[in-house]
Order: sequence, then C-alpha cells, then structure tokens
Amino acid sequence: MTVPNIKTVTTPSVPWCQPETAATLAQGLPLRSHVELRPVPTSARLARLHARNALRDWHMTCLADTVEVLVSEIVSNAIRASARVPRQRRDPSGPRIQLWLASDLRSVLIQVWDGDRHHPVRQEPAPDAEAGRGLLLVEALSQQWGSYAPDGQSGKIVWAVCAQ
Repeated sequence: MTVPNIKTVTTPSVPWCQPETAATLAQGLPLRSHVELRPVPTSARLARLHARNALRDWHMTCLADTVEVLVSEIVSNAIRASARVPRQRRDPSGPRIQLWLASDLRSVLIQVWDGDRHHPVRQEPAPDAEAGRGLLLVEALSQQWGSYAPDGQSGKIVWAVCAQ
C-alpha cells in the first residue's frame, strides 16, 4: 500500500550528526527506519503509521502504542515549528521533516528533524489549557529525550528513547 506524502527509505539512514548522548544510544541499534514527511497536519498520522509498521516488522508491538504517542507529539511539534521557517528557506517541492527510528529489539530511539532552529521548551500549562502538554507526555513516556542542532546544518533534531 502506498501512503501519500511519505517516502520509506530501505537503506539504513541516520541523521547528519548526533550529539554524544544520542550517538551513544544509536550505537548498536541495527534496526533502522527512515521516512520523510511534509509539514502538514496529516503527516503526524502518517508518522504514527510508519512507526507502528516498523515496530510490527521488528516484532516489537509491545512498545508500539508508546512509540506512536512519542512520534505523534514530536512530529506534531515539528509541523508547528516548520511553519516558523522563513518562506525563502522552505523547499516547496520536497519534504521538510525527517523521522528516524532505530532499535536493538529492547529499545527504540526516535529522532525527528525540522528546519526551525528553536529548541522545544517544556511548558507547565494551566489545568484548563487546551494545549502545551506534548513535551510533558514525551518526558513521562520516554526514558530520555532531548534536542540538538546538527553540526553545519540548519534546524534541530528532537529525540526520545522508549524501552521495554
């Protein structure tokens, strides 16, 4: 089945560069999946589908629900952040969000790149606020998370680790 706005790469793909923490985590993670997404709201759903399919292929369905929530929150933030990228820096013909998944069958490393240089900031929303809880979910559901600017590249990568 072909999914619009999504391009699956079958060869191992990794981010341009990884900070020490993410690099350490990525070492020894032989299973890899990569997808490029357009910065549109439907891409969050496509990213969840991609993650679910990758974890099914890796026989890790026990983590699928948690990984889907993490992917959804991080990709949704990347979609919003991409709207802040100046129009002259956007590539209208191609995808602007990258999602990498890597696993060793015990844990999953999620990495999402977008073109905005501003790093995410966890908020403390009011009890009746309708938004602002995404990074609280990421923090609660992941073993670790963070963000970094790739050396010599624009934008940032937000990452999270989910383990059994």
